[in-house]
Amino acid sequence: MTDFDVDLFVIGGGSGGVRAARIAAGHGARVMVAEEYRFGGTCVIRGCVPKKLMVYASHVHHELQDAAGFGWRIPQASFDWATLIANKDREIARLEAVYAANVEKSGAKIVRSRAVFEDPHTLRLSSGETVRARTVLIATGGAPNHGPAIPGIEHVISSNEVFHLPQQPKRIVIQGGGYIALEFACIFAGLGSDVTLVYRGENVLRGFDDDVRAHVRAEMEKAGITILTGCTVAAIDKHGEEYTSHLSNGSSVASDQVMFAIGRHPNVANLGLEKAGVAIDPSNGGVLVDGFSRTSVPHIYAIGDVTHRFNLTPVAIREGHAFADTVFGGRSVTVDYADIPTAVFSQPEVGTVGLTEAEARAQYSRVDIYKTSFRPMKVTLSGRDTRVLMKLVVDGTTDRVVGCHIVGPEAAELVQVVAIAVKMKATKADFDATMALHPTAAEELVTMRSPTVRHVREAAE
Repeated sequence: MTDFDVDLFVIGGGSGGVRAARIAAGHGARVMVAEEYRFGGTCVIRGCVPKKLMVYASHVHHELQDAAGFGWRIPQASFDWATLIANKDREIARLEAVYAANVEKSGAKIVRSRAVFEDPHTLRLSSGETVRARTVLIATGGAPNHGPAIPGIEHVISSNEVFHLPQQPKRIVIQGGGYIALEFACIFAGLGSDVTLVYRGENVLRGFDDDVRAHVRAEMEKAGITILTGCTVAAIDKHGEEYTSHLSNGSSVASDQVMFAIGRHPNVANLGLEKAGVAIDPSNGGVLVDGFSRTSVPHIYAIGDVTHRFNLTPVAIREGHAFADTVFGGRSVTVDYADIPTAVFSQPEVGTVGLTEAEARAQYSRVDIYKTSFRPMKVTLSGRDTRVLMKLVVDGTTDRVVGCHIVGPEAAELVQVVAIAVKMKATKADFDATMALHPTAAEELVTMRSPTVRHVREAAE
């Protein structure tokens, strides 16, 4: 007779938790997954997936602009926000059902309930029922962070609420300079809204390659987005259905909505972690884990955004799989966090993998940079003013390509493929030896012959 009701209890039905549950169940474990909101987590329900659908919607205005150059005569088009939101909601509901069904098909049991620790092995559900688990996995993800309280903060929406606005704002102020802020700035601009982006730093996309940051900002400003850097929203006043955002530089901006996308924090509050003895990482506020995603309590693990390591859905999925294989599959598996590709679905799109130019210069004594910027073939007929940026960062000593950065159409798709070469430690000579596929934008990646700049660090005397 066992003392435990289940071998594994997973708190959170997002991408990471679901993958861990399914793999563990496949290894023969008795698994239960608790989700208090909707299966699919941030990515599927209120993140990557609905965002990408809205990005597609916002692209249509470029297609309409380009059409005339190719001989198409299209009557005046109109956009209906309610139709987009309804269709988006229908697709998200379908995906949620798929996620839940896949968990059950694996043999794991789902409970639609909040779960909190009563002690290191006991979870209490919203119903009052308790479950004893041999192993517990925390996969509760993250949540939007509005930052310090300011006057009028109650008027601010986040990336959670933006998907459910009853109507499209004609004017919107968005504070932030990262993935979410830029993506929604471009979404709303593409749908016809007047967009003002406010960011405290000197330029958007902190942490990305400097050429990428400059290129994206220039392209967004050409699209009519107002970008105000070096300042923050200090206070917000509401006047009827309108808002006035007072900025730290003394100026103000009127709008119909104010959205903050300045970061996310781990979902660790009110989980009873202190009752379980689970430690928090003081450096980032997430659950403290080791290389196997084990917390300070040996039988409790944590994966995904709740650890605040690399807040990307594929990372959470890989961590969940590695955890299940390690704990229930009989083999030790760790996650390799090097050379993780990532994308920003701004307009133009950003795809990047590996080191930035600055990071490479700090790490290697010799760095070669190959860079090109050009007009996409498509806009040579339409006349639309946009350019593509492609950049390779190369270790000048070994000739290995250590970074690739693309800004332009389908940048994410291109970088996903390039990431394979970077992960395999391909050299610039390997790129050069690859036959170009013409006419494509991607052929530039294998036809850049001469470095645009070479950095050589002088040896210390």
